[in-house]
Amino acid sequence: MTSNPALLQTLSAAETVARLPFAPLVDAIAQAARDQAAGRIASPERLVVPLGEGGVILSMPAAASDLGVHKLVTVQPANGARGLPAIHGLVTVLDAATGRPLLLLDGPEVTGRRTAAVSLLALRTLLPAPPRAVLLVGTGVQAVHHVRALQALLPQARVLVRGSSPARAEAFCAAHAGDHPGLAPCPAGPVPDMVDAVVLLTTATEPVYDEAPRAGRLVIGAGAFKPTMAEIGPRTLAGSQLFADDPAGARHEAGDLLRAGVDWNLVRSLAEALDRGVDLSRPVVFKSVGCAAWDLAAARVAMTGG
Repeated sequence: MTSNPALLQTLSAAETVARLPFAPLVDAIAQAARDQAAGRIASPERLVVPLGEGGVILSMPAAASDLGVHKLVTVQPANGARGLPAIHGLVTVLDAATGRPLLLLDGPEVTGRRTAAVSLLALRTLLPAPPRAVLLVGTGVQAVHHVRALQALLPQARVLVRGSSPARAEAFCAAHAGDHPGLAPCPAGPVPDMVDAVVLLTTATEPVYDEAPRAGRLVIGAGAFKPTMAEIGPRTLAGSQLFADDPAGARHEAGDLLRAGVDWNLVRSLAEALDRGVDLSRPVVFKSVGCAAWDLAAARVAMTGG
């Protein structure tokens, strides 16, 4: 990191993680949700520009009275064959009064940690009690961030994992046992009764969870982010209260909800859940599509030094 305060500070991935502990990040996202709902944060829909062979550039700005941010991310699915990460990016933090750039944060770490923090905020808000067990469906990068967030804020909860195969789930649990001592693969079949929350972290194009909705079990869809993707099936959606972190963005990006033909008038925002409460006697589904307001929340935490 550069040390001269007159210069733009550039944080490495590890330094970005150190500036974004999960507890203050969850609280900052709750405040940002309220700010966005009240019009105190401007956060337009992300701009998507094709890049190379099958890749995209994602441009995501947001601004408030204290800070502005611009997250610029590239996604190149072919990078796996090159031995490179699929996602690269930076988050520029700007002083609102002067426009002066203040910080450069690692884009993938900001995205991963704030996405997991949104899920943890949903668990806190949309369940009647802390979960006894959480099932993560998916074994990619987002699953790693969620394991670490759960260990930081809900260490008493068991964390079960399902992958595209039992072998993938077992390998993930073995690789990340040090991140959460309660990590274990979940056998195939119906989700165990003890699971109070199912967090879907895949890029599936067909639903991977479509069980009958049940009160006291929260279903979070946080992986599918394109209209062509779907993780949650219509059976689960039809019998549940529906919430989204960003309902406006979900109308364009939440393939699960689009495919099921949900009534968008019934999809409530995270801010509404925070301020007006939730009927916890009924099943709940929470769709997380992400928006730059959550990056701005992360920037606020990073500027305080974590």
